[in-house]
This record gives sequence, structure tokens and C-alpha cells, in this order.
Amino acid sequence: MPSFDTKKIEQIHRDLHTHLPSDPALRVKALESLVVEKGLVAQESIDNWIELYAERIGPKRGAEVIARAWTDPAYYDRLINDAGQAVKDFGFEGHATEHTKAVQNTSQTHNLVVCTLCSCYPFSLLGMSPIWYRSAAYRARAVKEPRAVLAEFGVTLPDGVKTRVWDSTAELRYLVIPERPKGTEGWSADQLAAIITRDSMIGTQRELAI
Repeated sequence: MPSFDTKKIEQIHRDLHTHLPSDPALRVKALESLVVEKGLVAQESIDNWIELYAERIGPKRGAEVIARAWTDPAYYDRLINDAGQAVKDFGFEGHATEHTKAVQNTSQTHNLVVCTLCSCYPFSLLGMSPIWYRSAAYRARAVKEPRAVLAEFGVTLPDGVKTRVWDSTAELRYLVIPERPKGTEGWSADQLAAIITRDSMIGTQRELAI
């Protein structure tokens, strides 16, 4: 039986229950309260599943995919050409990954992902979407003023770097391949995966710490 950090679970629970952004989210919270009240599921089980998807299943799955692409040119080509098929090598296929497009950050281009209509997101690869990704402010501003939004995340792009904004839908979702940091030559895929963050695969982080 895995051990869980009670304080972390409590914080996740507080975060989820102090933000009521949309009708679907309110319905989910109402259903959660109902099944707990009727004794159909324990609150601890819900919290454990939340932590599992937020911290363990994702974004570590996406990081594994990116790390392999960094170390395997043939796999990188497959990921760029058909990400939905490429992730099947890891057994990560599912509704949220079947139609996925991978886009590469370069020294000349920075990619940013948003879902302007709702909050479509490759949760099978990245885990639960962050609250800010689902917010109306991010969804509206990321398209209109992406450089300003990035600056608020601490990403200041040089004038020569072009920003591309990708709008996710239920039919097509996006995964950003961040640039591999210099100084990681010879690193194993596990070492590389450990430095890849969820935000870098959304595009709200550019530089990875090593």
C-alpha cells in the first residue's frame, strides 16, 4: 500500500474545493459530496486518486515521452508525425491521447497551448490540468497577448523568438516538446524525465533547471 503525504492531500483538496469556476466543475463537486455522504466511496480514496493523477500518472508520463524523443531520433520523428501512435509504445493511449499533436520548441520558436472553448487537455500524459489552465482569464488572454501571459509565468522571450499558440479541442490536443537543456549530454532517459515539468509541456515554462 503506497504512503501518502496527508498535508499534500489536504492542500490539493482545499485547492479543488475553493475554486468554483464552471457549471461542470460544480456538478462534479456535487456528485463527489453525494457519493461520499452515501458511503459509496471514502473521501480518502478520492483524495488518493487525485494525488495519483496529479503527481504520479501525470505529468510523469509526458516527461517519459519527451525524454525518449530527446534520446531517440527515430522516436522523435514518430512523435512529431503522429504523437497519438507514438505514445502507444508506453501504453499511454486513450481518449485524451489518441488525437495528439507534438510541437517542438526551438531557439526561434516558442509554443504555448490553450483551450479557448473549455479546457481540453491531454490528461493521460500530463495528469490533471492546473486550475489556471481552466480559468477564463488564461483562455482568453493566451491567444490575444501570449507574450504578456508568458511574462507572468516568468518567461521573457527575446524579440527574435516567435510565439505560436495552439488551441486544443476535443478532437486535437497538443504536447509541447521543450528544448533539451545544454549540459545534459549523456544523461539517461530517467535523468532527463526528472527535469521535464508539466508547465514546460504546456508551454508556460521555457528553461528547464538542471
